[in-house]
Amino acid sequence: MKDSQRKILLDISRRAIELYLEIGKKLSPYHEDFDDVDLWERRGTFVTLTIGRQLRGCIGSIIPTKPLILDIVDNSINAAFRDPRFYPLTKDEFKAIDIEISILTIPMRLEFSDVQDLYNKIRPGIDGVILRRGIYQATFLPQVWEDLPSKDEFFGNLCYKAGLPYNCIGLKGMEINTYQVEAFSEKDFRK
Repeated sequence: MKDSQRKILLDISRRAIELYLEIGKKLSPYHEDFDDVDLWERRGTFVTLTIGRQLRGCIGSIIPTKPLILDIVDNSINAAFRDPRFYPLTKDEFKAIDIEISILTIPMRLEFSDVQDLYNKIRPGIDGVILRRGIYQATFLPQVWEDLPSKDEFFGNLCYKAGLPYNCIGLKGMEINTYQVEAFSEKDFRK
């Protein structure tokens, strides 16, 4: 994406949160106002909110089901007000948040024979990972590698997030999909 497109998406995200915070209404961007075709492509996205280095909300959609700009609106509102790990964002917090947007590639199944083979194929800092076993599923964006650089720790926490035992990665029936992201934040445009 071009910087101009990134700025538009970050602005849309902030405006969506602000409008919902102020009057409880969902922002509705119109195609006529944003005629850039790239903004209307179907893409999976995540919106991550932080205050300082502390996570304040992160919600997304792995599978592209709606146009990028509309997915950003929904995920911005959901990250701010519906992330079950946090209480809804307050007006004071709104002033302090930094918004990061991650645009995902289509997830691809990763075949592996055992844990060591999986570890050899995974690229820390590049691959986001979707872990699935039966009804249990969780994902970590590639940015999570910054906080969990050890593969054991990364996958252990991903198993735990999915509601599985910390050491679940060696269990039979485990499915792993990977994806990459184009991530950008408001911090990138502050000088």
